[in-house]
Amino acid sequence: MNTVTGYGDGIVEVNKVRFNHAIAFGPLGEIARWPTLNPSDISTELLLAAAKLSLAPLDPMAFLESDEGAIPQVIGDKPEVLLVGTGAQQQMLPHHIVAPLLKIGVGVESMTTQAAARTFNILMAEGRQVIAALIPE
Repeated sequence: MNTVTGYGDGIVEVNKVRFNHAIAFGPLGEIARWPTLNPSDISTELLLAAAKLSLAPLDPMAFLESDEGAIPQVIGDKPEVLLVGTGAQQQMLPHHIVAPLLKIGVGVESMTTQAAARTFNILMAEGRQVIAALIPE
């Protein structure tokens, strides 16, 4: 199980391995480099990549069958929540960036990297489907 074992001073440590760049990971599997340096660079595409998700192209006529607009098909295993650690300072992500994930049923929470690391460990220990995308402080 991937567990955050340390953070601070420009690093995030998972399973006692130090990373000095942004990373994305779930309870199991690879700890991947997350290609962002700054919270202001975070896009919907980066959030989807962190969660290992992609969206299938929408049927242009799908809106006719739905009261709330077309909901894209998700390719990949959806987490319950994506925790975004924005470094030493919490930075809220703009609604237009998180809205596509919310629409497909993935919660997105932005917080300091320390808070995201602690929250990840708690949710992972509870057996929840959680992904962390952390920018070192």
